Amino acid sequence: MKFDILTLFPAMFEGPLTESIIRRAVEKGLLDIRLHQIRDFAADRHKVVDDAPYGGGDGMVMKVEPIAACLEAVKAERPKARVLLTSPRGRLFDNAAARELAQEEEVIIICGRYEGIDERVRELFVEDEFSIGDFVLTGGELAAMVMIDATVRFVPGVLGSPGSAETDTFSDGLLEYPHYTRPAEFRGHSVPAVLLSGNHAEVARWRRRKALEETIRSRPDLLEKAVLNSDDRRYLLELVERDSK
Repeated sequence: MKFDILTLFPAMFEGPLTESIIRRAVEKGLLDIRLHQIRDFAADRHKVVDDAPYGGGDGMVMKVEPIAACLEAVKAERPKARVLLTSPRGRLFDNAAARELAQEEEVIIICGRYEGIDERVRELFVEDEFSIGDFVLTGGELAAMVMIDATVRFVPGVLGSPGSAETDTFSDGLLEYPHYTRPAEFRGHSVPAVLLSGNHAEVARWRRRKALEETIRSRPDLLEKAVLNSDDRRYLLELVERDSK
């Protein structure tokens, strides 16, 4: 999968895109991530990339010409690339969006800055916009990192275990169940006996119920869209009745 990131601050991506799982995926040839400095495409000798907004107001607006020139240069090499913008206006980037994005061969992400970008960038080039939450960041770089990190987990071969992405939190609309590893006892706290039993059916049942418990306690809103069977619904009713007593 190929990512091209258009940004005014490419150095911000050092670390998040050069370590751990992403680094190994790049080394294996599973990912190709390129950074493009928008300022390099400014036509004037001072490399100006922003200007005051028409109509007045605070802050500065990213100019359309440098973004357009940068984007067109990238598109010349990645003609099939889907063009995205990080923006508070965008739809919420969630697990489903990450899975959707992982189906693309080529993706271009434009990182917004300052008060925003000239609206003509949206009108002429942007195919979709994403927000990672209802809060304001200093720029779209952090959002782009989050989007890439979440997306590449669904690219075949990136994770060591093929099933990891499918069993993670949000994979079926629920929070994930608790995890334990050795030692079996630590400072008076023991691993639940069922996990040591070797009974795979009981382990699966325990994990599912714990996932339901975690979700109804911490994120009950997720249950509206979660994939639930009759046993799940029955257990949730038991939890509600138990809490009401």
